[in-house]
Amino acid sequence: MIEQILDIHTDDGAMETFVVRPERGGAHPPVLMLMDAPGIREELYDMARRLATVGYVVLLPNLYYRAGVDTKYGPEVLEHGSAEHTRMRAVRTKMTIPPVMRDVGAMIRWLDRQSFAKAGPVGAHGYCMSGPYALAAAARYPDRIAAAASFYGTWLVNEDAEESPHRTLGQGRAELYIACAEIDELAPLPMVETLRGLFVAAGSPGELELYPGVHHGFAFPQRRIYDKPAAERHWERLIGLYRRRLG
Repeated sequence: MIEQILDIHTDDGAMETFVVRPERGGAHPPVLMLMDAPGIREELYDMARRLATVGYVVLLPNLYYRAGVDTKYGPEVLEHGSAEHTRMRAVRTKMTIPPVMRDVGAMIRWLDRQSFAKAGPVGAHGYCMSGPYALAAAARYPDRIAAAASFYGTWLVNEDAEESPHRTLGQGRAELYIACAEIDELAPLPMVETLRGLFVAAGSPGELELYPGVHHGFAFPQRRIYDKPAAERHWERLIGLYRRRLG
């Protein structure tokens, strides 16, 4: 594997990005892996590496870069009320979809200049807070984002958010995959069913799947609520999606 940590320049500054890709095989299809609220950490690097081993160029950006370089947090970030959690929330609560869409555009333009990234369609998937970002990217960049996935995305129906996923369904041509946890206070079951109805009505290609009996965050190996069968299903669905739409 070939790994780099480098800055991708956006309209708002230098966005630190982990880039990992196969060592052999020429140009590979690119995908954007968008972080969850606790932010960039080794656990996410390992997940990006796993995806790269099956033939993809993976970009994992620090979406908190606008708040400065001190936006990586210790393990205590998962403990509500801890100093690290409070520090993270001060940045997280200022995040909105439109600036992240500019970041997606910057990453696509950067990829277009890299010989190791196959030209053409791009994939995007996000966890937790970034589930909505991945889905919004499919609508914002319909000519480039060919596949988008949300895993336990938060507030998928948000009347207060510009470019909330429920507003953009059907606007792009990407195949969408939306995975929801049965036990998730950030995307409760009534919200999931509302989104399911909107998804069907919009005629969006793809699938919304409910993972029974698991909690928000089930795919992260370092979480107490990690569920291996559900996590492996998430990999199966994600890689299958990218195989179909990116190659």
